[in-house]
Amino acid sequence: MKRGARDGHRGNKSGLPSKPCRVCGRAMTWRRAWAANWDSVLYCSEACRKRRAKAPRAGAGGDAG
Repeated sequence: MKRGARDGHRGNKSGLPSKPCRVCGRAMTWRRAWAANWDSVLYCSEACRKRRAKAPRAGAGGDAG
């Protein structure tokens, strides 16, 4: 039996969970490599992870007052 044939997900990713990237908003679909830490996955790519430090944070401008 081929891998994937027994679990019913062979090529069908519509049933997998997804969530948006914190930087670009692109939808990220669950991957087996992320199974152990899916809750801590925040960015769709290494590029977005690096870009997050350069993006201005909401509320961090000193305009209060």
